[in-house]
Amino acid sequence: MKFLWDSALGLLVVTGGLLGLTLPFGKLATAAGVPAMVWAFVISLGAGGVLLCVLLARGQRVRLTAHKLRYFFVTAAVSYAVPNLLMFSAIPHLGAGYTGIMFTLSPVITLVFSILLRVRRPNMLGIVGIAVGFVGAVMVAVTRGEAGQPADLFWVVMGLLIPVSLAAGNIYRTVDWPEGTGPIELAVGSHLASAAMLLVGILALFGVKAFASLGGVPLVVVAQVASASAMFAFFFRLQAVGGPVYLSQIGYVAAAVGLFAGTIFLGEHYQLLTWAGAVIITAGVFITTMAQSQPSRKAQSQAA
Repeated sequence: MKFLWDSALGLLVVTGGLLGLTLPFGKLATAAGVPAMVWAFVISLGAGGVLLCVLLARGQRVRLTAHKLRYFFVTAAVSYAVPNLLMFSAIPHLGAGYTGIMFTLSPVITLVFSILLRVRRPNMLGIVGIAVGFVGAVMVAVTRGEAGQPADLFWVVMGLLIPVSLAAGNIYRTVDWPEGTGPIELAVGSHLASAAMLLVGILALFGVKAFASLGGVPLVVVAQVASASAMFAFFFRLQAVGGPVYLSQIGYVAAAVGLFAGTIFLGEHYQLLTWAGAVIITAGVFITTMAQSQPSRKAQSQAA
């Protein structure tokens, strides 16, 4: 477990895989009539609640400061509430697999933000890997959803806003990370803040009756809470180990999981161009992973 906790590649695979499970779970929930905002609330409250119990069991607690409160609520908005709301609203129109592939644009946008704000610039091999992944993402995007069911342009645009919000969150969390604060504490505070924001929206728009729909998918709720709790524990650790640009690669892994899960378990069908794009995206992941290890190798050579 310690090896995984310190391995950028291991954290990337686990975090991306768990994120990818959110897509088929979300499609099952929305198909059963659960509003997108309610399902986003389930994820934030479930993950935040479970991780809070873990934190307390370890004898730790969330120590609130003005800086942390700002971090919690900004992160909650741009990293969780907004992209989850967009994602679960778009899934019924685009399909779980196609919506997941929208995550693959996050590394490109994160890279642009990172360069503009001078947070962390990847080496040339890293840029090549992200460019390769972007080519695959473009190939997927032009297919506009499932084969024979092209989605309205409006929902494609809504899907494209997901990686923009995620990229903004990737940069913000690195720039404003509270000093001396662990990843689980940040995950707890951010998710509970997201749950509070979403709860206000649900009560204002739908009322308490909106939660009744969750009774139709109890097993999906349990599975979603379990996977989300595990995913976000690894998520913040990956942020610290790999940095914002490398973290954004979880979108590639999540897209692959969502695409295969949608096809195998949900009966979705995609064009050959979509699958070709997914393969190219996978190649981009391997290239950026190689690029991530280059600085450490260079440092080891210099030390020798």
